[in-house]
Amino acid sequence: MVVVLTRNWWALALRGLFAVIFGILAFAMPRVTLAALVLLFGAYAIADGVFAIIAAVKASGGARRWWWLVLEGVLSIAVGVLTFVMPGITALFLLYLIAFWAILTGAFEIGIAIRLRKEITGEWLMALSGIASVLLGALLVLFPGAGAVAVIWWIGAYAIVFGALLLALAFKLRNWERALTHGIPRTA
Repeated sequence: MVVVLTRNWWALALRGLFAVIFGILAFAMPRVTLAALVLLFGAYAIADGVFAIIAAVKASGGARRWWWLVLEGVLSIAVGVLTFVMPGITALFLLYLIAFWAILTGAFEIGIAIRLRKEITGEWLMALSGIASVLLGALLVLFPGAGAVAVIWWIGAYAIVFGALLLALAFKLRNWERALTHGIPRTA
């Protein structure tokens, strides 16, 4: 495995470079990045639907419940087409899903903290985490545009760190590749 990686260190370097570029673009143009990710999701949903229908047709002779796959495929294709027709709604729906999840889990955490206060000390930490979740959800509902940008920035930050790590590994592998092929002493 090391030999394969060392001989192809440049492929890791390219992956790392593209990840860093993507991360920088996510910070520089978060709305464009969000739009691209939404459209990528739409393409995935359509492809997933097509493959589900193909699987249903192939299974129609032997399986009794193959029509569930057809239903799943049609639904997936519909969501994909809807994503292309109304990409803003898809992004907004995903953001609201995260917001309402945060609000609901936060409310449960606050409820658990209230019940725990009779049994343990430090339950206020659970209550604070619940309040933080509710606040996050409320902020996402009140300011969905800023919330979407924040999510893109997190993805961008991840891509930059991931890319930088791949680049570092690629150059380390390049040094090893030189040592393997030319007998040059390895550095680092």
